[in-house]
Amino acid sequence: MPAQRQRLGRERTSERHENGHPDGSGSSGGGDGDGARAASATATPPQVRPEAGLELDTAAIARYRRAVNYLAGAQIYLKGNFLLERPLAPDDIKDRLLGHWGTCPGINLVYAHLNRLIRLHDLDMFLVTGPGHGAPANLANLYLEGTLAEYYPELTRDRDGLGRFVKRFSWPGGFPSHLYPGIPGTIHEGGELGYALATAFGAAMDNPDLIVGCIVGDGEAETGPTATAWHSYKFIDPAEDGAVLPVVHINGYKIANPTIYGSMSDDDLRLLFTGYGYAPRFVEGHDDGLDVTLAEAMDWAYGEIRRIQAAARSGQRIAEPRWPVILMRTPKGWTGPKELHGEPVEGSYRAHQVPVPDAKTNAESLRIVEGWLRSYRPDELFDQEGRPAPDILAQCPAGERRMGSNPHTFGGRLRRRLDRPDINDYAVRLPSAGQGQFRRGESLVSNMEQAALYLRDVIARNRQQFRVFSPDELESNKLGAVFEVTHRDYQWPVVPGYSSHIGPEDGRVIEVLSEHDCQAWLQGYLLTGRYGLFPSYEAFLNIVTSMMDQFAKFLKLSGEFPWRLPVASLNYLETSTLWRQEHNGFSHQNPGFINSILNLKAEVTRVYLPPDANCLVSTVDHCLRSVNYVNLVIANKPAMPQWLTMDEAVAHCRAGASVWTWASTDDGVEPDVVLVGIGDNPTLEVMAAADMLLRELPDLRIRVVNVTDLLVLAQGTEHPHGLDDEMFAALFTPDKPVLVNFHGYPSAARQLLFGRHHPGRFYIHGYQEEGPTTTPFDMNVRNRTDRFSLVMQAIRLAAPSNARVAARASERVHHYEYVLNDFRRYIEEHGTDPDEIAHWRWSR
Repeated sequence: MPAQRQRLGRERTSERHENGHPDGSGSSGGGDGDGARAASATATPPQVRPEAGLELDTAAIARYRRAVNYLAGAQIYLKGNFLLERPLAPDDIKDRLLGHWGTCPGINLVYAHLNRLIRLHDLDMFLVTGPGHGAPANLANLYLEGTLAEYYPELTRDRDGLGRFVKRFSWPGGFPSHLYPGIPGTIHEGGELGYALATAFGAAMDNPDLIVGCIVGDGEAETGPTATAWHSYKFIDPAEDGAVLPVVHINGYKIANPTIYGSMSDDDLRLLFTGYGYAPRFVEGHDDGLDVTLAEAMDWAYGEIRRIQAAARSGQRIAEPRWPVILMRTPKGWTGPKELHGEPVEGSYRAHQVPVPDAKTNAESLRIVEGWLRSYRPDELFDQEGRPAPDILAQCPAGERRMGSNPHTFGGRLRRRLDRPDINDYAVRLPSAGQGQFRRGESLVSNMEQAALYLRDVIARNRQQFRVFSPDELESNKLGAVFEVTHRDYQWPVVPGYSSHIGPEDGRVIEVLSEHDCQAWLQGYLLTGRYGLFPSYEAFLNIVTSMMDQFAKFLKLSGEFPWRLPVASLNYLETSTLWRQEHNGFSHQNPGFINSILNLKAEVTRVYLPPDANCLVSTVDHCLRSVNYVNLVIANKPAMPQWLTMDEAVAHCRAGASVWTWASTDDGVEPDVVLVGIGDNPTLEVMAAADMLLRELPDLRIRVVNVTDLLVLAQGTEHPHGLDDEMFAALFTPDKPVLVNFHGYPSAARQLLFGRHHPGRFYIHGYQEEGPTTTPFDMNVRNRTDRFSLVMQAIRLAAPSNARVAARASERVHHYEYVLNDFRRYIEEHGTDPDEIAHWRWSR
């Protein structure tokens, strides 16, 4: 340990004694029980099991750690001479040295002690590893426990299998330098830092017997998402949920700088985690004595988890329970090279990645690597056939108790069918016009409120496998009907009478103002075999764009491994969209999440823009029963005109797009112009434009098309939902101008249409980054998605091929320009939309 850390440790130890918290370097302590304010929390916390020392075989655990540390280092460096049976030569060193050694010894230490806890108590447990680039450590443990060989039969625990295993790391076609779906036991890659902790909590929800171990690196601990994730226990019901055992690995350094946690004193960290609501316990050291102190800390943490759960499950809930967290200080790159070229390596940032980068070309560096690897004495750990020693293998649990084989990490195997209600029970009935016709657009219904009735009953039918994760906006987004059957889950006390629909028991809705937490909780919940929904304001889904991207990649890669069975889709319900954010203003207007999804692999992404309530209910039902997709569903929350019966909506959604013959000239045959609506608000303006043209300029022949599945615009070779050329031409005509009114940025629609025949005939209207505080109609006007802009462009597009239209084109265009200017003046004077706009109804 560096001298600076030793001096600092002594100074802080003195401070701890003065404050009554003696836990010096190399010892564990500082956790002062549950700390809850309720009377039931004042009982003396259980002490460490007196027999724990007898059950702890420190020599065997130390040998196990030597074995996995050796395998981790060997994976980074060796492509031959895997057991060091001869002097190490440059040809034994991989040409591309990849991987992050610095975190590996800490991961191996935690893995070994979680194994002990599992064997001691027969636990249902697995590990979420935040430092995902420490994959050599995870792989080493999975190799020794035998899980890897069950999925990669060639990776046997003998000489040949060990060689194949070591060489495969960071080898083309082999294991990458971070966790990924091809590694069993993985539900979190760790490629992007910040989400391990919340993902672990999502996995623990509704799994009462499960304990999820979670390693949080002190680099990851600096991220905002991790900072909010520490509050996750305020949403964990100890009676019905499992638990998370967090271990913060404080090794002091990131890739090139000290970490914040590594620079903080134990007292500061204790205050921080006590403020979060935890009981922290410190473990510190850099020798084999650390096994004893970490085992004591693990026993204490397990006892605290079970004590809190037992109280809740016996009806004696502890108010504000203090869940355990272990703060573990070890040197970065512990047991690795001490120095290189006169500079310290172990305990410094230089140990972060490949600690000796020039071993293949520098003889001195090669000797350092050889001395380091031989320090583990592999000849004592593996026999002449390359088989691990029996006492080392004995440290691993058996069967499904192995963390790499835990059933929860293969959520597709556990997933049960979602019990969905009949969507016809939620159908909006259109008024009859007689003779099988309907008065379309007459009924005004909030599409979101209708979907809420469906979701209410989904929750009621699936109380243990469906949750809604929402950023504190559920009622604002018109989904309040779900509170008829459930409430918000919140475990800490609230002031009676000042909150509604909230409590500690059986809440299926979790609301927190952290999109990162909602996303990570949902990911952990889905990947362990359950279902969920993430409703959000449109503009703020962009906060989790990179997380969505990571999850989509996880799904894409999962499809390459047949043992990764499908999991429920990740479903976003995007509402409070830009078109009705005229009151909140410019900052709340951003449909860019669509663009982000379109850039991902076609086999895992879907985007839906249902035009009315029946289409929305049908779409949500479809998305909830789908698997292995990222589904984005976009719908406004104000009352909107209703266009289709439920039967028509189902057929329309199955097709993804269709001609609305009843809104077209002669059922849409031989049009001059095709009008296309994509999204409920753009569709409203398209229908108003069509109504004007049919009434005021009947010589202009129109076809109205509605697109509810955005990806039908793509070529069939680019997306499985894309229309082939024949069907595309049948829908949009082979050669007529097509005027598209689109919900999002025009660039998204253009991206999908790229490669189509004659793409220049498509004129895309959409959001143009214009949106001050104004009225709903003026939002459309400013972005040229309003009915008058559409009508004027339709006239211009039809005039070259329709002489009757051309004869009236100038007069009509100038007329609508004057009308539009009059409306603008009205809006500026009265602060609201004219009645002709606000109360417009479809007239046919």
